[in-house]
Amino acid sequence: MHQLTTTRHFRTLFISDVHLGSKAAQAELLIDFLRLHDSEKIFLVGDIVDGWRLKRTWHWPQSHNDVVQKLLRKARKGTEIVYIPGNHDEFLRAFPGQHFGGIEVKQNDVHVTADGRRFLVMHGDEFDVVVRNARVIAYLGDWAYDTAIAANVILNRVRRALGFPYWSLSSWAKLKVKNAVSFIGAFETALAEEAARHGCDGIICGHIHHAQIATRSGIEYVNTGDWVESCTAIAERHDGSLELIRWTVTAEQAAAAGRRVGEDVVEARPAVEAA
Repeated sequence: MHQLTTTRHFRTLFISDVHLGSKAAQAELLIDFLRLHDSEKIFLVGDIVDGWRLKRTWHWPQSHNDVVQKLLRKARKGTEIVYIPGNHDEFLRAFPGQHFGGIEVKQNDVHVTADGRRFLVMHGDEFDVVVRNARVIAYLGDWAYDTAIAANVILNRVRRALGFPYWSLSSWAKLKVKNAVSFIGAFETALAEEAARHGCDGIICGHIHHAQIATRSGIEYVNTGDWVESCTAIAERHDGSLELIRWTVTAEQAAAAGRRVGEDVVEARPAVEAA
């Protein structure tokens, strides 16, 4: 395993649901992650900027600006960056094919891994019935989610003071509620079917803040998770295999606890297991 001061190099990184502009965004953790992870290409898979929240209340601390500057710096140094907007940053969907500081905006894309697998890359809100057909309900759900996140911040301050690790109240609640579990299953199935319609071997998406590498009806289903609760990303190694990385503490915090880079990998799928 690499020491925490050593940068890990990948072929591709996939990041989504950062929600810059939201008080819940874990910008410092993402900056730390980007500092210690390089790649030839980065996909920003939607909801990087949270336009919904910024319309309600302007919140843009220096750490959020630092994330943007870090990505722009990587683009200047030669990293290919593709931004696929989601529902929270849907204002960018009006600019397909445009470049902003070396970052290209696309509605969706097909990524071919080093071992030849084709993955459809899209945010996924197109297959969220609530977002598509009941925007008012979606906004109310967004408010309830903000409330859960605020409670989560207070809860984890207490847990840290008592020496307990980070724990996500909102993630736990979503997975415990029967309807939420049913929604996640339906979402995964719909996205897998969309990948099949595009003649792809798999789908890489975000939107539901539930990171996962799995197989659905013979299609590889990959969800990047988020940088609000779970702080996860998907990385493609140079052999085409994928791994899911969880980055819930900074390098400095991990070093103090005697941890190493690589211990945050929670799931991996080697190329030989490809659908």
